[in-house]
Amino acid sequence: MLLIPCPNCGPRDETEFHYGGQAHVPYPENPSELNDHEWSRYLFYRENPKGIFAERWVHSTGCRQWFNMLRDTVSYDIKAIYPMGARRPDLAAAPAGESGTASLAADSTTTGTAAPSLAATSLAATTTAPEGATK
Repeated sequence: MLLIPCPNCGPRDETEFHYGGQAHVPYPENPSELNDHEWSRYLFYRENPKGIFAERWVHSTGCRQWFNMLRDTVSYDIKAIYPMGARRPDLAAAPAGESGTASLAADSTTTGTAAPSLAATSLAATTTAPEGATK
């Protein structure tokens, strides 16, 4: 489980929150002038980076307030929490205060580091892919 630090309520379990998509997506200046292709780009196309990503979240079962979060999409580490409408913080200047954590337990579904061991299975002994297999 992810422990998300709500700016109003403090650290809470991720089940109390809902993801709101990519943060800092600007609304079109003249929406009536957009064609269908431009509208579709605004509505449906979002970044999908590997690494630090700015996201919107709402504490739906707590204070019901929206906030932005910088989160590493690889490790799930929460780098910064900041209010809606605020500029994205510079990570070099971001305070190292309260941050979220991902569970490292063996049954964790939030990290890729706690995968089951294959040491005792026959799959671990296979060193090459079968003929015709693709990478």
